[in-house]
Amino acid sequence: MKIFSGIQPTGKKHLGNYIGAIRQYVDLQGEGDPAIYCIVDLHAITVPWDPTVLRRNVHDTAAILVAAGLDPERCVLFRQSDVREHTELAWLLSSMTAHGDLNRMHQFKEKSAKQRELISAGLFFYPVLMAADVLAYKGDTVPVGEDQLQHVELMREIARRFNERFGEHLIEPEHRIPEVGARIMDLQHPENKMTTTGGSQQGTVFVLDEPDAITKKIRSAVTDSGSEVRRGEGKEGIANLIEIISVARGTPMEQIESEFGGSGYGDFKSAVAEAVVDYLAPVRERYEELRPDEAALEEMLGAGAEKAREIATETLAEVRAAMGIGPR
Repeated sequence: MKIFSGIQPTGKKHLGNYIGAIRQYVDLQGEGDPAIYCIVDLHAITVPWDPTVLRRNVHDTAAILVAAGLDPERCVLFRQSDVREHTELAWLLSSMTAHGDLNRMHQFKEKSAKQRELISAGLFFYPVLMAADVLAYKGDTVPVGEDQLQHVELMREIARRFNERFGEHLIEPEHRIPEVGARIMDLQHPENKMTTTGGSQQGTVFVLDEPDAITKKIRSAVTDSGSEVRRGEGKEGIANLIEIISVARGTPMEQIESEFGGSGYGDFKSAVAEAVVDYLAPVRERYEELRPDEAALEEMLGAGAEKAREIATETLAEVRAAMGIGPR
């Protein structure tokens, strides 16, 4: 099984990123042959960005991934822009991508509606580059959040269309979503997904938050007028906290409901906060050790890029030959 997933180097990583994506990366690195993880800095420039901040965010993201448990000896971890085959393959695959399919992408509509400056063609073209990211490695398993399902379906369509035209060269990947924790919600607005951009500061728990900050945010989480710790209609805030503590403790949600069935919200929130603090503490401590050594982070990313390039160049050569691009 070849695993591929990309992570944006934009902003600080929050609890939703950690539970929905990073935790999956760590769990799957032993199953992939190989497991390939990419910090997608080229995707980050489809919306307004600052060059200095982007470079800093790449290092931040690399350090968090390793602090969370990714081992560069057991997986391939690299920066997208270091492997230029991604952009060439994206251009080649654009000839097999329908304009109408891109026009239907929900994320383009959502992000372009928020843009006050230029709405770039890159934002529109984003899903083709994402398809190239995965198809370059013939990945058959893509760990993603629910919001990326439409993009995975598009890359499957592109691969299918390419193979029908030129023969069986590309793999149609399958998505993989965690059963619990795929969609962690904003603590202040539990109807909205937790997010770095557009979410509430008080409702977003960051991986690197200090314990006091985590506790304060969780204790002030919006719930409802009742007192029952259970999931159900009108219990979106409590359901979100149940899911969070379930992941942090590694305990089924039904067991959480049973344990706290007779407790008030105050005691339950305190337990959630304690569990999340313990859950994130090792990552924060390890990050503080890794982050200052940017030379080591660059060396690690460079070594990962070499491994990635060995795979991607073979795929690109195969695609070019099939499409009649370049000499025989």
